Amino acid sequence: MPRTVRDGVELYYEVRGAGHGDREPVAFVGDAGYGAWQWSFQSRVTGPHETVVYDHRGTGRSDAPAGPYDVATLAADLEAVLADAGLAGVHLVGAGLGGAVALAHAHEYDRSRRLALFGTAPTGEAVDEAALRALYAPPGDGDACRSSLEGALSPAFRESNPEVLDRMCEWRAADDADSGGFEAQAAAWLDFAGVSLYEVTAPTLVFRGVDDPVVPEAAARELAADLPRGECLAVEGRHLAHVESARAVTDRLLDFFEG
Repeated sequence: MPRTVRDGVELYYEVRGAGHGDREPVAFVGDAGYGAWQWSFQSRVTGPHETVVYDHRGTGRSDAPAGPYDVATLAADLEAVLADAGLAGVHLVGAGLGGAVALAHAHEYDRSRRLALFGTAPTGEAVDEAALRALYAPPGDGDACRSSLEGALSPAFRESNPEVLDRMCEWRAADDADSGGFEAQAAAWLDFAGVSLYEVTAPTLVFRGVDDPVVPEAAARELAADLPRGECLAVEGRHLAHVESARAVTDRLLDFFEG
């Protein structure tokens, strides 16, 4: 699988599908600590669009230099991946920390066409640190994994989909960051000072899980309001609302990318 190196750090990524016609590719930018498995629930985007998923530094198959990291560094990593993949224009889909990285990338570089952000705040000050840290589980600890999903997925979803939780814990054991990688990435998000949102002119959907304990509703609404072409959409679920409401979310993404 492809890899690129930036500042001595090897970054792992995957390109999937060929896309149809002149549709722009889609790059998925992950949340703190989670591997690329988190985007499996948006697999229908691949096919109509060429898609890119990658591991942040500190996660999975990418290198894990000592932290802390910062969002500007992670945005430069994303730029290196997109450049190596030969993508001149791309839609960015980011969750949590990945939403902050997508915002910073759109502000600094000239590749993003549309943005879709899940559980994203304008700055790290708006993020509930305790709720964020509660999402982490040491890879391979099944009990801790299930406990950590309480803030990610609603009780109704967890009770109705035990097989999904089992699969997620298997994926997390293989692909998630260890404690050092998670702490470095969490620090990047919590310390994020934001960007000049009025300069991010790409059409942007800000999805908020209606019961997200990590990013308050007010923060998501503020982010959408301060973006020149932002729109806030409520989605059933908690912090991983794009997992819990995967079908509705993916339908909305495909419509959005069609303009």
